[in-house]
Amino acid sequence: MQYATKKLAEEKVFKDPVHKYIHVQDQVIWDLIATKEFQRLRRIKQLGTTYLVFHGAEHSRFSHSLGVYEIVRRMVDDAFSNRPLWDKRERLVTLCAGLLHDLGHGPFSHAFEHVFDLDHEEFTRAIIMGDTEVHEVLLRVAPDFPQKVSDVIAKTYGNKQVVSLISSQIDADRMDYLQRDAYFTGVSYGHFDMERILRVMRPLQDQIVIKSSGMHAIEDYIMSRYQMYWQVYFHPVSRSAEVILRKTLERAKDLYVEGYTFEFAPTHFYSFFEGDVQLADYIALDESIMLSYFQFWTTENDTILSDLSSRFLNRHLLKFVEVDPATDWEKLVELEKLFEEAGINPKYYLVMDSSSDLPYDFYRPGEEGERVPIYLQMPNKELRELSRSSDIVDAISGKRRTDHKLYYPKDLLDGSNPLHVKIVKSINR
Repeated sequence: MQYATKKLAEEKVFKDPVHKYIHVQDQVIWDLIATKEFQRLRRIKQLGTTYLVFHGAEHSRFSHSLGVYEIVRRMVDDAFSNRPLWDKRERLVTLCAGLLHDLGHGPFSHAFEHVFDLDHEEFTRAIIMGDTEVHEVLLRVAPDFPQKVSDVIAKTYGNKQVVSLISSQIDADRMDYLQRDAYFTGVSYGHFDMERILRVMRPLQDQIVIKSSGMHAIEDYIMSRYQMYWQVYFHPVSRSAEVILRKTLERAKDLYVEGYTFEFAPTHFYSFFEGDVQLADYIALDESIMLSYFQFWTTENDTILSDLSSRFLNRHLLKFVEVDPATDWEKLVELEKLFEEAGINPKYYLVMDSSSDLPYDFYRPGEEGERVPIYLQMPNKELRELSRSSDIVDAISGKRRTDHKLYYPKDLLDGSNPLHVKIVKSINR
């Protein structure tokens, strides 16, 4: 029997709080889960710093990746199995891409990427194509199979149906993280009728469409996503923790560049500080290691690094006020000067952070970051873009919401110090 079609002697299942059970029948999938690169995802939180706001949000990229795989499995084995426009030969590459789509996330994900100018999708593809256990497993399927999986992640795979199941405005990735993140944060926003959506998905040439009778389930899904972003993902306290995390890493990098002698040498970060990150260095770094360094850095002689590390570990976060960079730029310049005068380094303690989201977009050909819209298949087989039929979706379609906050250390500002009082008045003006 060829490895690509080899089944396990007995189906394996993972008990899951969102999908009840995650089913594994293919030897390839079981072997990929066992690789050290995939097991590393147990040590990467799905929601980064959000656990400092919603204490239950301790779930990992590992559990999310299994969840995405399970949704994809249900799509290709159940929802599409007898559909004439679905090519069953695409099954395994779709399952593998769903399982491995987040393989390249670093510790604390997006905050970490921001500091070192990295792209987790590039590292996902590098792990798939590099000298790794994952690559070795994929290579057993066929010599070109790792490249096929990588192409799905890169959204360059020839079959756009496969790409859309993993990455689109309605894909398995979003379907899992909305429900999983809602479950572990304890909020109600991320729930929607996934069973109904799976029943009304239809494969067509080069795309996946939704049967028009399922429009309301899609509306619910899009609104769930909208609410989760603003109530959970962009929560201002979680963003405060991200700011401290970023500034801690930036301070450590700046000290390294300046030639500072660390009490505990940050050897795991050297290649990141130098901008020459090797794949082995990237795979070796996870959140347990990063938190260990933060613990060591709390006793560093550099007071800024020590303070920032302690703030993050002990949830001693920064306060914030709403700002508008278009109208408040003079205020921001003045505050930087006041902070410097007060001996508080504004680079690390006065930070403007912006969040932006586009909950749904229609087709804008040629525009940067264009998105393929969701199409409804009408009873007469006509395809109609979702916002043309849904007043709810039309109301938010193409509308980007942006939020700006200024973070600062209120605890360092003494009410008896005239300069500090001036700073507080300026911040709240």
